Amino acid sequence: MNLSHQLAAGIAALGLDLPPDGEARLLAYLALLDKWNRVYNLTAVREAERMVSHHLLDSLAAVPFFTGPAVIDVGSGGGLPGIPLAIARPDLRVTLIDSIAKKTAFLLQVKTELGLTNLNVATARVEDFRPASGFDDIASRAFSGLGEFVTLTRHLLNPGGRWLAMKGLYPNDELAALTPDVKVSANHALVVPGLDASRHVIVLEPV
Repeated sequence: MNLSHQLAAGIAALGLDLPPDGEARLLAYLALLDKWNRVYNLTAVREAERMVSHHLLDSLAAVPFFTGPAVIDVGSGGGLPGIPLAIARPDLRVTLIDSIAKKTAFLLQVKTELGLTNLNVATARVEDFRPASGFDDIASRAFSGLGEFVTLTRHLLNPGGRWLAMKGLYPNDELAALTPDVKVSANHALVVPGLDASRHVIVLEPV
């Protein structure tokens, strides 16, 4: 199965309704990720077919749980889940933040080449980031443990906002270590086409 068919089948299995140019933009992003990865080591996944399942479809599986309108992807790295989210949901304003300049240089290249007008990129440590306005959804995919994630980003959360942490196995120990002023408001077990692994989106809210 070629990459286009693999991606289309995965999107259909997830039941997502993407914009007309969504699949083409996702494939263009994948090509850029594959190209830059050879020099900048953005991801340990090297094969394009595995990038479709492990990166694109894994990120897209979490799309229905974002409400926005302002979202930040913390420790975005190669742009996951933020870039697939921005492509799938043009109604959201998505900010990607990473402290490593070579990674944000890649993210800016993707923004430019794909014409993602709803995407912003910041080079900073998240605890030092002081934007003019906060965020309704704060997301992470491979940033840190839940306690550190919440602590370092709390100043960015809008009233009524939520944290969305993408995890593999259900993180019982991390959840048990959370401070009492944070609660789990939802746990979504994901079924990612082509990915035989446990995946969860843990939604946290301040108490």
